Amino acid sequence: MASEDVDNIYRDFQRDLAAASDPSALEEIRRIHKGKTSPIKNLLKQIGGLPAEERPRFAAQLNELQSRIEAELQEAITAAEERALAQRLEAEWIDPTLPGRPLGHGARHPVTVVEERILSVLRQLGFELLDGPEVEDPYYNFDALNIPEHHPARDMQDTFWVTGHKLLRSHTTTVQARLLERRPQLPIRIASAGRVYRNEAVDATHLAMFHQLEGIWVDRGLTFAHLKGVLAFIAQSLYGDRPVRFKPKFYPYTEPSVGVDLGCGQCRGSGCDACHGAGWVTILGAGMIHPKVFTEFGFDPSEVSGIAFGLGTTRMAPQAVGVSKVKSLYEQDLRVHTALRREIR
Repeated sequence: MASEDVDNIYRDFQRDLAAASDPSALEEIRRIHKGKTSPIKNLLKQIGGLPAEERPRFAAQLNELQSRIEAELQEAITAAEERALAQRLEAEWIDPTLPGRPLGHGARHPVTVVEERILSVLRQLGFELLDGPEVEDPYYNFDALNIPEHHPARDMQDTFWVTGHKLLRSHTTTVQARLLERRPQLPIRIASAGRVYRNEAVDATHLAMFHQLEGIWVDRGLTFAHLKGVLAFIAQSLYGDRPVRFKPKFYPYTEPSVGVDLGCGQCRGSGCDACHGAGWVTILGAGMIHPKVFTEFGFDPSEVSGIAFGLGTTRMAPQAVGVSKVKSLYEQDLRVHTALRREIR
């Protein structure tokens, strides 16, 4: 070993240091020139083979070389970190005095908007909103509404059952059944709204979970003319001059029963998703409350009469805001809801 070995190691270090430009390359240089297998470490292992009088001088040279390499390496690392920070600040520079970017405005769900419109119309007729449970007893969902066990309507309203012989309500008429059970003072004018559930296939106009809004008016002397008048007032208040038609229907809890169709506002011919090309979309079903329902809750059908109607708010919302598929209302697509917000305004 000689001084030339020390000088060669330092020249190799300076050559590598000049070629390095970023902190990761400098760390690699540290590993090469200061690691366990570095040239300096190899020379230190050979000091024991030198004559005793040469050992102190050569050890001092190696220690000085280590200190110089460490100092120059740390200086280069600090400079590289400062350059990287300057580049990052240049790339990410912002002016804190500029105004912030405004956040987008939210919007109520289209079904909520339609519900509020309907309730606003019904309040003009004296109706009040009443809520009820979604997990319901089969008695209020079926038996009390003239839908006994094995009745075909139970298949049409097949729903989801939960523990304790309970079910998810298949219509909001359950709220009306619970109200009649309490036998409040006449006249009764109540509306109920919320989620309902049906165990059926999902398509453009059907979902396993959807929303309904129903109303009931019980008093003395009500006739089918009152029913048609209420339904026509609701349709005209919501849709203006859109065509509306009445058609015979069957519901176990009303007799006679009627359906109300709305002229399809999205119809583009036979390929229309909203009405399947029929030109009409059923928005509500209604009728005179069945005498058996009155009898079930202790009312005398010869003394009182009533009208009941249910509006499919999930089907009405696309018609109101210009969307062809009801499924799109529940898919959490912000692009759809942004478009719906513009339509609703």
